[in-house]
Amino acid sequence: MAELTATLSAASRPRPAWRSERVFFTTVSVLLAAVVFAGFAPTYYLRSAYRAEPLARVFQVHGAIFTAWILLLVAQTTLVAGRRVDLHRKLGVAGAVLAVVMLLAGYEAAMTAARRGFSVPGLPPPLVFLAVPLFDLIVFPTLVGAALLLRGSPAAHKRLMILATVAILPAAVARLPQLLPYGPLMFFGLSDLFVVACLVYDRVSRGAMHPATIWGGLFLVTSQVARLAVSGTAAWMAFARWLTGA
Repeated sequence: MAELTATLSAASRPRPAWRSERVFFTTVSVLLAAVVFAGFAPTYYLRSAYRAEPLARVFQVHGAIFTAWILLLVAQTTLVAGRRVDLHRKLGVAGAVLAVVMLLAGYEAAMTAARRGFSVPGLPPPLVFLAVPLFDLIVFPTLVGAALLLRGSPAAHKRLMILATVAILPAAVARLPQLLPYGPLMFFGLSDLFVVACLVYDRVSRGAMHPATIWGGLFLVTSQVARLAVSGTAAWMAFARWLTGA
């Protein structure tokens, strides 16, 4: 009788939070990867099927490095879901190094595009648009750095890593079919749906939004508003010309 009571009691208990979290965060990482692939398929992953001219080397390297980050994110969330935290931690060292390399590659790609005057219909002029990737070089490492500092708190760590990846997602969203004419505001808004999803998940699963999701999401969204606000100003244009030597 005692054994039956214990069994029924165990069965009636709520599932541990990590069980639902492993599904949610693994799913989010896979969805992020899917958006990246869909957005960059015509210009990078499947470029040969869409365009005859080769991609410049600087952008090939940039794409490979950023793809490595997305694949690492999927691998890391999958390892945690499979309870291979030991491997997750070992790969985390590589992730920290990769984040630094991403900053270098991101800066070089942004500056190359601005200096060459790459202009795409639907986007602001190159020097105006330069604010978007340069702000990413602040937001992304800030969120990754916070995640690494809080790695002792798995709940905060995983949320900040997801938000860091969402921060660099607009570039892929912008390249989804029919979205380019709508401009940066649309790209940011659609990317931020992942932030909303995290906030809703926290509220439903935990009963309250996690501070990492709130503050990390607020930081991300505020940065998007800030870059749109400053990108067309005289001060920004002067800075962009100085930075690029234009």
